[in-house]
Amino acid sequence: MNEKQLPSVVGSKSFTAVAINSAAKAGEWVKTKLGTALKLNQKVSASDLVTEIDKGSERLIRNLISTHFPQHAFLGEEGVEPGAEASSKAIASAKDAEYLWIVDPIDGTTNYIHGFPYYCISIALAHKGEVIVGVIYDPSSDELFVAEKGKGAYVHGKRLAVSQEQTLQESLIASGFPPDQSYALPLNLHAIAELAPQVRNIRAAGSAALHLAYVAAGRLTGFFEYNLNSWDLAAGSLIIQEAGGTVTDRHGQPYHLEARDVVASNGHIHQPLLQQLQSSFENYNK
Repeated sequence: MNEKQLPSVVGSKSFTAVAINSAAKAGEWVKTKLGTALKLNQKVSASDLVTEIDKGSERLIRNLISTHFPQHAFLGEEGVEPGAEASSKAIASAKDAEYLWIVDPIDGTTNYIHGFPYYCISIALAHKGEVIVGVIYDPSSDELFVAEKGKGAYVHGKRLAVSQEQTLQESLIASGFPPDQSYALPLNLHAIAELAPQVRNIRAAGSAALHLAYVAAGRLTGFFEYNLNSWDLAAGSLIIQEAGGTVTDRHGQPYHLEARDVVASNGHIHQPLLQQLQSSFENYNK
């Protein structure tokens, strides 16, 4: 894909370089603040938290990006009211911008608050609704996952490739526990219960973005979760696809910015995973 097809630079400013710098600077700052969060605010539920450090990280990222690209649109988690409806409205109103930065300043805030070292900074850039840059930075392990549309996915300069498991029985799958306790959480728990006997094992470490990065790196075979947001998914979706994997919604349609129920995999197990999840969904709603 040539540069005319894929704009990756404005003047001399590389989108990817700015995303990497912003994620790294925010990650370094967030790590220095470990254990200092003084005020915890609850959003949707007791498991959905925000701190002044989340907000500070988002301000830092927004300022760095706007310095280089002041005309670009920006969608950050902390700038949106809590809840699925507000999140859906926010991405619907922003998705058609020529350039839209989609940012989760700390994905895995609950882990971060508890000192559990599984959280990350997630930054994506969409061009007219298509993700063209994805960066996920894990400050705890100093791993930076990066992808450009059509140019592959990398971590520390090493090209990423998804795993080669061919069946669900061989697969290590990740999921999560959605904060919406009235519908998404019980639905997700039901899916985990029905899927668990069909796979090698299931992990739920508390950061959707990092789970996606791990699928791209071949450390996980697949990932699914219901009722996620664009800032959880946008960067990781591109990183997986550039590593050779597949990302769809629950119905098997290609990932798009408004998707909330996501299924990601190495591609080989995608159809049987979708089928198992659809069966679980139907059983839950009987």
